[in-house]
Formats: sequence, structure tokens, C-alpha cells
Amino acid sequence: MILFPNAKINLGLYITEKRSDGFHNLSTCFYPVPWSDILEITPHDTFEFSTSGLAISGALETNLCYRAFMLLKEAFNIAPVHIHLHKVIPMGAGLGGGSSDAAYTLMGLRDMFKLPLTNEDLIPFAQKLGSDCAFFLFNQAQIGTEKGDVLTPLDLSLTGKFLVMVYPNFGISTQEAYAGVKPKKARKNWEKQFTKPLETWKETISNDFENSLFPAYPQLAEIKNELYAIGAQYAAMSGSGSTIFGLFDQEVKLPESWKAFQTWSGLLP
Repeated sequence: MILFPNAKINLGLYITEKRSDGFHNLSTCFYPVPWSDILEITPHDTFEFSTSGLAISGALETNLCYRAFMLLKEAFNIAPVHIHLHKVIPMGAGLGGGSSDAAYTLMGLRDMFKLPLTNEDLIPFAQKLGSDCAFFLFNQAQIGTEKGDVLTPLDLSLTGKFLVMVYPNFGISTQEAYAGVKPKKARKNWEKQFTKPLETWKETISNDFENSLFPAYPQLAEIKNELYAIGAQYAAMSGSGSTIFGLFDQEVKLPESWKAFQTWSGLLP
């Protein structure tokens, strides 16, 4: 079984309050994008996990694919598998790659072992793995609230828009990103801005992390400004960084200087 866990971008992100459990409540719009990893799951005598592509740090026990397998093994006593992950989506990039890998592992194992679970049934498992993990079970525009794991579908299509994502070859830890944020209530019904023309979003839709991270990483602000300079209708940082993306009405040529970065560009399906 071969699967293609995709990334996401955040169209607006507001940190609304710090919770008693140490996490933060937020309000954001998740949107799926086609920058993807490759995940292969095959039956095996013993559990094995292997990787290729971008290097993945950390012990096996902390890997989200492994943890997804263990959750379903504990609940349904599923047989061992070999999971191979070819990592393409940058890490610490605000693109949700690890969460997507976990969600696709849950769905892949469910299908492989014919478990009587809908995607809705997988939500409690996904919520144990990451705040944005549940989003990837549905892969459609959704408003995320609380920790980002309470989802409400949003009628929004960016089909045909040209997307550019720029990862500047360094990640930002979630801990660092949240350290400089001052929570405040999101504007009421802010998501109604998505009914307005894309070129007006930059006046009304923002990412709170930009205020805290751009002074520390001026290169991120420079990339965002360059996206607008080459014609972006809307540009922003995704999640807690460090990827900056731009949405365009038509295909554009990327600056030569960006060849040093990891980029993805293409039409949105």
C-alpha cells in the first residue's frame, strides 16, 4: 500500500488564549496543498520502520507513524507491518508534514486490516497524535479552533490558483514560536473574509506568529515581500513557520535567489 500524505497551509491564524494545560487555543483556516511525502505500508513478520529522503531526527518511540501504529495495535491488536516513509515535506516548516504522515498511517492501517472505522471514528486517535492531525483525515478547507483539533468545514475553493511555497532551509520549533506570542481574541466571524476576493485578504487576514517571528527572522519578511513584489494576491507564513507561501492568479517565475531554498509551486487542484 502506497499513500501520499500531503501538506497544509494556514490561511490566517490567531492565538486566542493560553490554556490551563499549557497549550494555546487558536482560530485558523487549514487548507490542503499537494506537497507530499510518500508512505508505504506492507505486512511484515515484525514491526519495522525505515526512512529515506530528508533526515528524520528523534527516537522511534517519538515518531508519529510509529505512535499511530501503536494506538491501533493497542485498540485492535493488528498484526506487524513495515512502514517506509520517504520524507519530502520539510520539518519545522509549518506545513503539518508529521501530522499528515500520522493521519495517513491511521487511514492506511484501517484499510489494510479492514477495521470498522470511519474517518470520524479515527478523530480520537488523531487527536492523541497532534493538534492538526485530524485535519488530514478529511483534507478539505476547515476552520480549526481550540487547539486546532476542533474542525468545522469551510466552503472555500482555491482550485486553479497558482501556489508558491518557500522553505528557507531552517525550521522553527513550536516552543520558540509560541514564546513570543501575546494571545488576543480573534475578530468575530473573521472567517467570513474568505467570501471576499482573494486580493482583499491581505488587509483583513493575518498570522499572529508573524509579529513575533519576523523581527527575529527578517529573511521571512523579505520572502513575503518578494512574493507580493512578483504579483501574489495573498502571502503569509504557514502555521508557526518557517514556510512562507503566496497565492497567484497565474503562474509566475521564481526569483533566482530562491534556488538555494526548498520550494514548491504549482496549480492547486
